[in-house]
Amino acid sequence: MKTVLVTGASGQLASCIKKFSEAEDSIDWLFMDSSEIDITSKCDLEECFKSKRIDFCINTAAYTNVEKAESEQEKAFKVNADAVKNLAVICKKNSTVLIHVSTDYVFDGSASKPYSETDTTNPINVYGASKLKGETSIRENMNEYFIFRTSWLFSEFGHNFYKTILKKAAENATLNITTAQTGTPTNANHLAQLILKLIREKNSNYGLYHFSNLGETTWYGFAEEILRVSNNLEKIKLNEDISYKTTAARPAYSVLNKQKLIETLKFIPVSWQEAVREVYQTENVII
Repeated sequence: MKTVLVTGASGQLASCIKKFSEAEDSIDWLFMDSSEIDITSKCDLEECFKSKRIDFCINTAAYTNVEKAESEQEKAFKVNADAVKNLAVICKKNSTVLIHVSTDYVFDGSASKPYSETDTTNPINVYGASKLKGETSIRENMNEYFIFRTSWLFSEFGHNFYKTILKKAAENATLNITTAQTGTPTNANHLAQLILKLIREKNSNYGLYHFSNLGETTWYGFAEEILRVSNNLEKIKLNEDISYKTTAARPAYSVLNKQKLIETLKFIPVSWQEAVREVYQTENVII
């Protein structure tokens, strides 16, 4: 029986993995949140790996507050870079395959076509820089890893843009949503399904991959589709905001090229619009 450790167990991606893990009875799952394992503590990590033979580690733990990272740079790098380096070293020592989640924010947004895995990275905010350093640490310290850069994650779990828009719709709020960024929403359930597929099949096509749903839109377009699918589009006022100000710089264009994912891992994502419909049709969406 394979043993799989999932860090960041209270987050939305880990929650999606947990949902699907119930059908994987040939796997011993260890879901741990920050109260159970501090990934910034090398001692904590070493003790965890000593206690049980771990075949796969899915690292979903991260510092994800893009705005606060600008003023909490040390904290962001401690979680997204230093801790990831320790995890990579320990995984290699224990022959554990590391599956790590990164971000489209490693790019500066100056491209005019979807970014491939070989395109030059150039993060323009602290969050992106910390995640890129984490990626680099994995690649420098081990060979048996999967890194998935993803974008605009949403699901029925946790705090995300999709659930925020539904909550605002329920409050009949007026929404001002930016059109200044173009990217691709990603159903976290689909990334969870791919990760489970890789573990189930013992896939050894290790490396860096881009993962999102297909197509592209702005945050305004994403909000519009959420409202349309939930039959709220005619009920509230939705305004385009081209001057939305943020503390952290954001890439204007961060669409990810999924060709390597499709050709090598044989996983074809659905469109982001279909992904929105799937989540809306999920029962028990807690707003």
